Amino acid sequence: MRIEEDIKLGFKDVLIRPKRSTLQSRSQVELERQFTFKHSGIAWSGVPVIAANMDTVGTFNMAEALSSFDILTAVHKHYSVEQWRAFVERVSPAVLRHVMVSTGTSEADFTRLQQILALSPMLNFICIDVANGYSEHFVTFLQRAREACPDKTICAGNVVTGEMVEELILSGADMVKVGIGPGSVCTTRVKTGVGYPQLSAVIECADAAHGLGGQIVSDGGCSVPGDVAKAFGGGADFVMLGGMLAAHDECEGTLVEENGERFMLFYGMSSESAMKRHVGGIAQYRAAEGKTVRLPVRGPVEPTALDILGGLRSACTYVGAERLKELTKRTTFIRVNEQENRVFNR
Repeated sequence: MRIEEDIKLGFKDVLIRPKRSTLQSRSQVELERQFTFKHSGIAWSGVPVIAANMDTVGTFNMAEALSSFDILTAVHKHYSVEQWRAFVERVSPAVLRHVMVSTGTSEADFTRLQQILALSPMLNFICIDVANGYSEHFVTFLQRAREACPDKTICAGNVVTGEMVEELILSGADMVKVGIGPGSVCTTRVKTGVGYPQLSAVIECADAAHGLGGQIVSDGGCSVPGDVAKAFGGGADFVMLGGMLAAHDECEGTLVEENGERFMLFYGMSSESAMKRHVGGIAQYRAAEGKTVRLPVRGPVEPTALDILGGLRSACTYVGAERLKELTKRTTFIRVNEQENRVFNR
């Protein structure tokens, strides 16, 4: 046993200090990023925000809606191959360009992944998603996926430490998903005591990834647009959003009504709700590591997307970053004291 005594920070523990700026308007800020991925060699440009691969958020309808903003959607892994075929035949290649195909790490998952990728050459992103990216089995699956799909961009995770980011990149990942326990409906930290404050995880993992020519995705912990700006300021190349995009018309959560108000259920993918829906219940050897909440139905996702991107542009103007790429170089974080933290986050 050992104790690390240096302070680790989450998004709620800091603010971004403003700096002099020559920008006259938020409209001058360029949010588009360009990346050439390490292993696939694919050159990509777009807004580096990703809708999370949760079954209530990472839907086909969400992918269609967000593609118009040049935003990616990690489509969840519970659609059948037949449903994927219908989707691929229905939408334009421009939509497919913004889609990530999510997969687990079983043999059936590998077969399904290959069948889906065969549907269209425009499906260029793979998202290998597990709760614990530290397992040897996960790394082996990643290596197998890279060997089978040398020309696809692979996003893999989740991890929170630099050494594991390096291992995943060296094993074939172009992008590494960073985050254990920060999500609004994730209870891993409560159930297991395992986790890492998200901002510190992003800063440390970005440093490791960029040294090897890889990218990271900050996954979880963003509840307001300012958190998205902090994630990019900390060095994230992409930011994945779940709760901020939940309960919209494009989602597929269960609708409930109470006192004339409509709500949509939103839950973590390791929650009892998710396991009942997809595998019939919680296995005896494990515990649920997610919760279910009711969110007011929010209508179309377009206003929310505009709000997130508008907040991000505004953050850039406050520090003089003409392009999103410049935000991390222009960011100075200041820690907020306990009293300020309570006021700011109440």
